[in-house]
Amino acid sequence: MCKSLCSTPKDPDSVDLGWGLEISILNGCSRLMPIICGPHLQKHRCNWWRGTLHWVGYGAVYLLEGFQEEVILAWLCIEGPENPLVLYPTVMNSLPATSRMQKISVLLFLAWVGFLFYAGIALFTSGFLLTRLELTNHSSCQEPPGPGSLPWGNQGKPGACWMASRFSRVVLVLIDALRFDFAQPQRSHGPGEPPVSLPFLGKLDYLQRILEIQPHHARLYQSKADPPTTTMQRLKALTTGSLPTFIDAGSNFASYAIVEDNLIKQLASAGRRVVFMGDDTWKDLFPGVFSQAFFFPSFNVRDLHTVDNGILEHLYPTMDNSEWDMLIAHFLGVDHCGHKHGPHHPEMAKKLSQMDQVIQGLVERLENDTLLVVIGDHGMTMTGDHGGDSELEISAALFLYSPTALFPSALPQEPEIVPQINLVPTLALLLGLPIPFGNIGEVMVELFSVVEDPQPHSSALAQASALHLNAQQVSRFLHTYSAAAQDLQIKELHRLQNLFSKASADYQRLLQSPQGAEAALQTVITELQQFLRGVRAMCIESWARFSLVRMAGGAALMAAACFLCLLVSQWVTSPGFYFCPLLLTPMTYGLAGAIVCAGLLTATGLKPDPVVLGAMAAVGSLLPFLWKAWAGWGSKRPPAALLPIPGPVLLFLLIRFAAFFSDSFVVAEARATPFLLGSFILLLVAQLHWEGKLLPPKLLTIPRFCLSASTGPPRHNGTHALGLGVGLLLCIRLAGLFHRCPEETPACHSSPWLSPLASMVGGRAKNLWYGACVGALVALLVAVRLWLRRYSNLKSPEPSVLFVRWGLPLMVLGTAAYWALASGADEAPPRLRALVAGASVVLPRAVAGLAASGLMLLLWRPVTVLVKATTGAPRTRTVLTPFSGPPTSRADLDYVVPQIYRHMQEEFRGRLERTKSQGPLTVAAYQLGSVYSAAMVTALTLLAFPLLLLHAERISLVFLLLFLQSFLLLHLLAAGISITTPGPFTVPWQAVSAWALMATQTFYSTGHQPVFPAIHWHAAFVGFPEGHGSSTWLPALLVGANTFASHLLFAVGCPLLLLWPFLCESQGPRKRWQPLGSEAESRVRPEEEEEPLMEMRLRDAPHHFNAALLQLGLKYLFVLGIQILACALAASILRRHLMVWKVFAPKFIFEAVGFIVSSVGLFLGIALVMRVDGAVSSWFRQLVLAQQR
Repeated sequence: MCKSLCSTPKDPDSVDLGWGLEISILNGCSRLMPIICGPHLQKHRCNWWRGTLHWVGYGAVYLLEGFQEEVILAWLCIEGPENPLVLYPTVMNSLPATSRMQKISVLLFLAWVGFLFYAGIALFTSGFLLTRLELTNHSSCQEPPGPGSLPWGNQGKPGACWMASRFSRVVLVLIDALRFDFAQPQRSHGPGEPPVSLPFLGKLDYLQRILEIQPHHARLYQSKADPPTTTMQRLKALTTGSLPTFIDAGSNFASYAIVEDNLIKQLASAGRRVVFMGDDTWKDLFPGVFSQAFFFPSFNVRDLHTVDNGILEHLYPTMDNSEWDMLIAHFLGVDHCGHKHGPHHPEMAKKLSQMDQVIQGLVERLENDTLLVVIGDHGMTMTGDHGGDSELEISAALFLYSPTALFPSALPQEPEIVPQINLVPTLALLLGLPIPFGNIGEVMVELFSVVEDPQPHSSALAQASALHLNAQQVSRFLHTYSAAAQDLQIKELHRLQNLFSKASADYQRLLQSPQGAEAALQTVITELQQFLRGVRAMCIESWARFSLVRMAGGAALMAAACFLCLLVSQWVTSPGFYFCPLLLTPMTYGLAGAIVCAGLLTATGLKPDPVVLGAMAAVGSLLPFLWKAWAGWGSKRPPAALLPIPGPVLLFLLIRFAAFFSDSFVVAEARATPFLLGSFILLLVAQLHWEGKLLPPKLLTIPRFCLSASTGPPRHNGTHALGLGVGLLLCIRLAGLFHRCPEETPACHSSPWLSPLASMVGGRAKNLWYGACVGALVALLVAVRLWLRRYSNLKSPEPSVLFVRWGLPLMVLGTAAYWALASGADEAPPRLRALVAGASVVLPRAVAGLAASGLMLLLWRPVTVLVKATTGAPRTRTVLTPFSGPPTSRADLDYVVPQIYRHMQEEFRGRLERTKSQGPLTVAAYQLGSVYSAAMVTALTLLAFPLLLLHAERISLVFLLLFLQSFLLLHLLAAGISITTPGPFTVPWQAVSAWALMATQTFYSTGHQPVFPAIHWHAAFVGFPEGHGSSTWLPALLVGANTFASHLLFAVGCPLLLLWPFLCESQGPRKRWQPLGSEAESRVRPEEEEEPLMEMRLRDAPHHFNAALLQLGLKYLFVLGIQILACALAASILRRHLMVWKVFAPKFIFEAVGFIVSSVGLFLGIALVMRVDGAVSSWFRQLVLAQQR
């Protein structure tokens, strides 16, 4: 290495020169020259600059000869103070490595922030979304639940199935939201006091009279429902005997149909006739099972009478014709009255009185072999809502009546409390049916007493037999479930199995000698009940309980991640920002937090939960960073700087945040989003006008330097920006024509254009639509090619450009051919159907394969540059505008650096020209001004075609509108973004918010809704018409790609928000200005023309470029994080709301999955930009090496 012998000036100011070079400007120094040393020089010698000089323009890059990888020791001040040397200890060949490390730091930091959100989502989900595995096994009479013979007393009886039936028919009256106290009489608090008068008390008067007059024929129980207390989940429990949760992970994802074993299917399998009337929810749960059904719409909670009156119209005639074995009537009036008026309203008294009359009419028509069951699926709160786990919500009434004596004992003083799912095994054995396979309920032993036999031994043995059958079935279910899932407690499971084995052995011994063993029978009954109740408690612990701690922790973690995004997005543009320390410290603390958490769980004997470990790692990595950042940052910035978001954008985010707490807004979001987006666009246009950016162009000068400002004049006039806004509003309106109505709005009609062409009747209309769809494909292809040609990126010989020329037309052709075959497959001649079926498999896979190949080529060779080399003098030369006096502001420093840079180029170029008889080799590289955007647009196009293939044909028009909307929005946003050279670069909050909102608008415009029935399941069979066999990940990937296509495309294209303003720089040559002299600063004259740098301005300051990408990613994650945080808080706070499982929970799930898809897409988009930047650097180095050779 060379050794400097010069003195060091005091207190230099550090300034970014560009491309990673950082120099020290000495006060008063206006002209610098570098002193370098390198491996080709002799030891202890220093020479003047002998390296490559770069001048980057839109049209060309000029490289001069003599490049060496050398060490810059110092910058010599040739016009300035006496101490001429400023030390600069940077290794030149380490600059690419430094930039590369910054890129890696940006990607890792974004990945870490995404991990924080993922951990918060997972932690919240584990406490909120109750999940379990759904088994499809079925019980049958031919397969007893366990070893041993039929229960005592049933051997040899005809039709015996596990246990002989006691009733031939059953009438099940389900009064929705029949709270237990609704069946209570009016009572006083104490003797002598008047009875408590409430509108709902004492209205079921006939039910109370039956209990008093016929105590051995009727019983009233307090039925305890397991949360969530919503109708659909309770209906699943009342028919399966299990604990249904919001997400039942089964094999049928396309509907709400129950695939588990249940009472209704057992009745149908046994040839019993099931007649239903009432709530149409049963239609979705049990499609095609009922022998006769009368369904009535249930969504309108303000309608108290339509469903009930419809049932009463058919109930008694159906009872009289006897063509049924099970009659189900589901009344909704009480539930709707609670939602509309509350339980204390006089209308509730009228409804309950009507139900009392219904019960009286049924009792009068019952035959001796028929059992009447009146039950409420859940209760209601004081305001009439339900869905949560409060006492009023889970407490429901259960009334049983038989014309024959059913209960040996007298009526108890207080009604017995029984779990609601106990009704399932009880009814199954009373009707002579197998208990459903997944039942975990306990038979109500009182109903299995032998009333006609006064001996207590007979009743005890019958009860023990029923309990033993029940316990065998539950033990079989536990064995099967624990083999398929791992969410049950292992130790508790072993304890319960041991308890069952002991009780079963005792029962088998008693069967050998049944006489005189009453005490032993009671012991066996107690043991079996302990087993069944222990199983239910274990399952409740695993499946059906909200964890408020986890929900609060997950929401807090997401909120902290949002704050982190907001905080670092401000820091990243500040001077002296470093990437590496920002990442290493959180990673260390996060790993330590996970290790400590795992150690504590292991020490306490608890099973380490991956979700908890991940959350603790996230907290450990987040809290120390936030504490240190807050302590250092709060002392330097005012509190008002905590919210750097502009007022209009902050108001927009607050509106979006608050709207997620309204079920009406969530349901109507498909209509509200275009309105918000249109309002936002009008606000952008108005803001451009307020800021004067729509005024006619004028020269903006800085008086001190007498040159044009770095931002340049406005790029748009008022008419142009207004036209962009009008075009955007028109596109949004057209995209709104493709809408799908949620089921909660029956008056709305979904667009018929969402259906595939194969569903159309009429050849001419189908052909016209097919032509329009193919025209949209061709228009999209032509638009992309014209855009690339405009910026000269279509002339490159690179493989990715060749693929755009030839591969994209092949993809369009394959897509059009597949649509033609799919829309007319049923009309194909029989001889060609095999060929059509084969082509329907090959064509989609070929299009997907072409898209994957194009993306691989783009990643391999992303630089679309055309290079031409000529010998001669450069076509342009640089001019230094003199600078007098030391820099006094950041603006001065921003001016000094590029001037020094150009002066150095001019000096060195002139020196080389004087020493050579022939000019240096000039290399002209075209298309560098749009090298980043060209790669992004190509990647988005390659992604769009396979995603489009997963949608219906007419959605191609929406995709065309999507690209047009994006183009117009980018141009409109670019009009309000100023370009500062050499940095820092930033993307306004307005742009990021509008981009995220457009992604949501496109989600709805492609026919999606945030509910499970609206998922486009047909996408799983595109290219796989015969199914996927046992594979589940591939259909899930295809359906997910269809559902979240808009999230993926807009997230990948997010870096365009940063690139587009540079791309919109004037395409033609522009004039540079030089002063006439030191005494004439105010007069300028055009010296010569230079090409606009466009996106190459970003390469002039790689540190600012990487910082801008990080800031853009953090802002986008913040906007998305606010949405998922709002959904989580809404689902948590409103967990007892009527619509929590129908609206808020699905919305949270879709937002969570959409956030994950968007964050991954954002990461890939930024990574692609960095890959292009790295490829451009490699391309520069290859040109230099070629120059040397």
